[in-house]
Amino acid sequence: MALGATIHRFSIELSDVERSVYESLDLRVAQHPSETPRRMIARVLAYALQHEEGIDFGRGLSATDDPAVWVRDPAGDVRVWIEVGQPSPERLHRASKAAGRTVVYAYADPTPWLRELDKATVHRREALELWVLPPSLLDALEAALERHERWSLTVSEGTLYLTRGEATFEGTLERLP
Repeated sequence: MALGATIHRFSIELSDVERSVYESLDLRVAQHPSETPRRMIARVLAYALQHEEGIDFGRGLSATDDPAVWVRDPAGDVRVWIEVGQPSPERLHRASKAAGRTVVYAYADPTPWLRELDKATVHRREALELWVLPPSLLDALEAALERHERWSLTVSEGTLYLTRGEATFEGTLERLP
């Protein structure tokens, strides 16, 4: 018998000062049995950092043609393709052809992945937005992950300030060339 997904609930008070986005997010996130907690947390952070009208999670790891997160217009066309991790150059090539913007949030050391990307052909490579989520922030969130998380997330000048209960964590997003 196959294992089912684990459902996590994230209640997030989002204050993205740079983009003037102030929202209360109530997310139910399915964690696929093969998905690590760190990747799921990275997906939730990517969702919050890119939050806008039309944003939604992809259909999951088993839907290989979907991104982790995407933004669609009212007609259903993909405007922003958001990947989490280190997608293959071929996947990024397809993504950048399918959407107006392609954004990647890496949650592990990107050095080998960047070398691989340098050798590959990727459509509109110069337009890719590549970010590295702060490892110390991910470590702290992963260490005490619960099924129901309540976060206050403030984004200001590239720094994430995340409060969970009495603890506040911070880390700086790194933009890759």
